[in-house]
Amino acid sequence: MARAPLLQLTDISLTFGGNPVFDGLGLTVQQGDRVALVGRNGSGKSTLMKVMAGLVEPDAGQVITPAGVKVGYMEQEPDLSGFATLGDFARAGLDDSEGYRVEMAAEGLKFDPDRAVTTASGGERRRAALARLLAEAPELMLLDEPTNHLDIEAIGWLEEQLSTTRAGFVLISHDRAFLRALTRATLWIDRGDVRRQERGFEHFEDWRETTWAAEDEARHKLDRKIKAEAKWAVEGISARRKRNQGRVRALAALREERSGQIRRQGTAALELESGQVSGKRVIDAKGISKSFGERTILQAFDLRVLRGDRVAFVGPNGAGKTTIIKMLTGEIAPDTGEVKHGTNLDIAVFDQARSAIDDKVSLWDALTGDPSMRVSGRSDQVMVRGNPKHVVAYLKDFLFDDAQARAPVGSLSGGEKARLLLARIMAHPSNVLVLDEPTNDLDVETLDLLQDILGDYDGTVLLVSHDRDFIDRVATTTVAMEGDGRAVIYPGGWSDYRAQREETGAVFAVGASVDAKPAQVAPVQVQPAAPKPSGLSFTEKKRLDTLPGLMDRLQAEIAKLEEFLAQPDLFTSAPAKFAKASEGLSERQTALAAAEEEWLELAERDG
Repeated sequence: MARAPLLQLTDISLTFGGNPVFDGLGLTVQQGDRVALVGRNGSGKSTLMKVMAGLVEPDAGQVITPAGVKVGYMEQEPDLSGFATLGDFARAGLDDSEGYRVEMAAEGLKFDPDRAVTTASGGERRRAALARLLAEAPELMLLDEPTNHLDIEAIGWLEEQLSTTRAGFVLISHDRAFLRALTRATLWIDRGDVRRQERGFEHFEDWRETTWAAEDEARHKLDRKIKAEAKWAVEGISARRKRNQGRVRALAALREERSGQIRRQGTAALELESGQVSGKRVIDAKGISKSFGERTILQAFDLRVLRGDRVAFVGPNGAGKTTIIKMLTGEIAPDTGEVKHGTNLDIAVFDQARSAIDDKVSLWDALTGDPSMRVSGRSDQVMVRGNPKHVVAYLKDFLFDDAQARAPVGSLSGGEKARLLLARIMAHPSNVLVLDEPTNDLDVETLDLLQDILGDYDGTVLLVSHDRDFIDRVATTTVAMEGDGRAVIYPGGWSDYRAQREETGAVFAVGASVDAKPAQVAPVQVQPAAPKPSGLSFTEKKRLDTLPGLMDRLQAEIAKLEEFLAQPDLFTSAPAKFAKASEGLSERQTALAAAEEEWLELAERDG
């Protein structure tokens, strides 16, 4: 049975600043739709969502909402003026009997409804706007980056709410795990055209590559046809006094068709250059702790970071992830313990607040005003990895056009600000890269590219992120903030951390070193209800029980690395990846051998 439409857009055209955003756009959102809205930063995703919400009036066309259908919109920058507290804003328009919905959402999204609007952070304001939308329970929800400023636990709560709702929703997000879990259809904005596929985001990348391959083939055929017709037109002059004018007109039409095609925008020219090689030991922290007043941020904690490690810090908002990184990099001092740095460290920082960029200055001044990028005597050039380059040319590498060069930073979208900050960071060689929530607002293509260059980066990475997919793709070690100032170290990324917590029940000791092999990380004792007599101590017995799972995991990782290294052209096309994968394979093989020997010894003693 056909589903009733919740929203219909017909022949929508919209132009901003002389450039058409949409022309003749039509789409329908139906009951029960769970739609991912994807596209590059600046492609018009948020604009389209505002048109759907009725906040932006198109130049032409109709936005039709059936009578009785309520459309709710959560924007990236909600206006809370006129409200005293976050709760007042979230409850606006609800009956008193429905106020409990806001309380439930506030608990799941982790914000205080009594917080004064004047003292609330941008993240708290966004969470209040999300709570308001969920409490209103409209038939259609339009969600623009709802996971920004949410920690992983809150993202999980929101994921559960959306997975069980009967409402339809359209969702913009950079969080691939979130999109894969929730969506059943995909709207793709590409050069002003909106395509729809009745499959979720999980299938988007295959769809995109297939579409682009077909487009490239059609363009190639058109180019060949134009070339053949042009050759005929030239040769026909000498062969015939009178050419076939219909064929000449057809050639002109072909050329017009070709010139009217819009080229795909290239990818940002992201490139990280490692500076001087750091020492093998990058950071060695022993017994560090931190408290603010009576609140303990971190209990006594040991951490050793070696060259090439990728360490992710995860946990709830406010748990102290950024504080730990600032202690490790020397920006703030611990209350106890000490942090020793290795030799030759060049640290580059990407901070989640984007505080390194002043919204009031232009993009041009944001680069040329940086003393470390300034070229002596030149106001139109910047120093990029030791070489001078014109500021506009460098901005184009990061997908900014000429008109944006003199525009204020404050006019940029969140994704564009992130790209500008990446441009500043990547202008300098470094060997330690600190990434504090780098994925916020970046589009999928830029995230893919960032992950690739991190894979080729010879330096060390410290990462704070709530993006589960990104952590899995980048991290080799995860430090989890597990409450009351406890930081626990786990080998692997997010999925490995969850597997170790949920499948084996193991809890790894606080203070283990990053360079410790998985087989050497000892579990904490847990008192059994009725331990069986054995030739082993309880700790050894527990270790014997968990080693098979560890060996299975190492064997699976070894198989994946061997499959990756089997690619015939890998050594020549990506030598850094080949070297890193070979090193990882050797480490896992050594760890597996150690685990097998330990298991044999314990099993023999156990009889």
